[in-house]
Amino acid sequence: MMKKLAAIAFAGVMAVSMIGCSQAPAEPNTDSTENGTDSSSVAGGGEQKEAASSTGVTLEFLYNLNGEAVSDAIQEVCRQFTEETGIGVEAVMPGSNFSDIMKTRMASNQLPDVWTTHGWAVARYAEYLEPLNDFSFASHIAPSIEGQITDENGVLYTLPIDMDLTGIIYNANVLEEAGVNADDIQTWTDFEDACDKVKAIGKTPIQMGGKDSYTLGNMMDYVAPTLITNENEANQNALLDGSFDWDNWNIVVDKINQWNQNNYFNVDAVTADFMTGISALASEQAAFMFTSASGITETYVQNPDTEMGFIPMPAREDGLQRSLMTGEHFAVGMSNTTKYPEEAKMFLEFLAREDICAFLATKCGMPSGLDNVTSDTGRLAPFYDKYANDAAILNIPYFDRKYLPSGMWNDLCITGGTILSGQADAKTTVVNQMRTSYEEKKAQE
Repeated sequence: MMKKLAAIAFAGVMAVSMIGCSQAPAEPNTDSTENGTDSSSVAGGGEQKEAASSTGVTLEFLYNLNGEAVSDAIQEVCRQFTEETGIGVEAVMPGSNFSDIMKTRMASNQLPDVWTTHGWAVARYAEYLEPLNDFSFASHIAPSIEGQITDENGVLYTLPIDMDLTGIIYNANVLEEAGVNADDIQTWTDFEDACDKVKAIGKTPIQMGGKDSYTLGNMMDYVAPTLITNENEANQNALLDGSFDWDNWNIVVDKINQWNQNNYFNVDAVTADFMTGISALASEQAAFMFTSASGITETYVQNPDTEMGFIPMPAREDGLQRSLMTGEHFAVGMSNTTKYPEEAKMFLEFLAREDICAFLATKCGMPSGLDNVTSDTGRLAPFYDKYANDAAILNIPYFDRKYLPSGMWNDLCITGGTILSGQADAKTTVVNQMRTSYEEKKAQE
């Protein structure tokens, strides 16, 4: 017999992000004694299998959310769904090669029942996803994310549990020790001045986790638009129509190579992993990291007494605007060929339930993607309030999602590692790889 769930408790009303006040949802009560679930494991283990036997159905859920706190929250939610419905959920985070795994499974038409769409609900996955317009949550999609998860005909393809608003995260205590005011970082020159001051106190200016290759891709994705496409319509059009001159990519390579030559990165930047980077920020040994605000929530798990924040991406030069990336973060779609369509629909509706959606968005430290759900962004609320509605800051899409053909994310990851490896011909190798991959993939569109 399934365990009877206790009601989810809510904390008191707290000040939150741009969408007002919310309540902080507590952990879903599953009466489970299991802690620290491995993010690559099956949710609930034997308990899941026992519960699933009551219906004979187990859904496969692949997700790409990195970080222990977020992954543990996903596992807890999946266990609660199983206890409430008797439907099993095999929730797996396969690692940094999530995108490649999904491409292989698309090619073989062996897709999971549900998966996170990580910015590609429309551009990559639309033909494989079930339209969600008839779901109860479809009328509650937040306007700021709606355009990025619906096609030109208004077809909705994914459930946005939260929505991305991404800059560069930083440890405020490290910057204070180094004599840096985060608000003074307006351009990349200001950022480099800050890095020099951090290095002068013996700490790491920019923490990287290159063993998890997506961290290298993040760096390239964050830096590129500020140098190539922001406020440059000619480059925007050229990238979209296939006429981009890839010699212009040297400005991106030169910038990151300069940082590498200046020893701004941790010495193990290529071999350390993401959580090593989180630990470095939590222990106040590093200043900056190119990752979403969910990384801050992971830092607070390790050291709640430190102080974190995020800043927009600096502008290329004085007179240009800083920028924040927006788009899908924790967004879940369902396969249009699943063997269990009714059960998959139940799972998506469960994830969209106000208490569950608020809990997950809160764990990610981001505003909810549904207008009837308010997440508690807690210590991040002042930053969302500060930047979300600032007309002086550009809201931009992720560079690869907007301007590169599908499949080039992997090139950003690889070439980022090539630059940080310090090999003699890195500049030529990187530009040539980007040019060749772009031309090949553009020709296949």
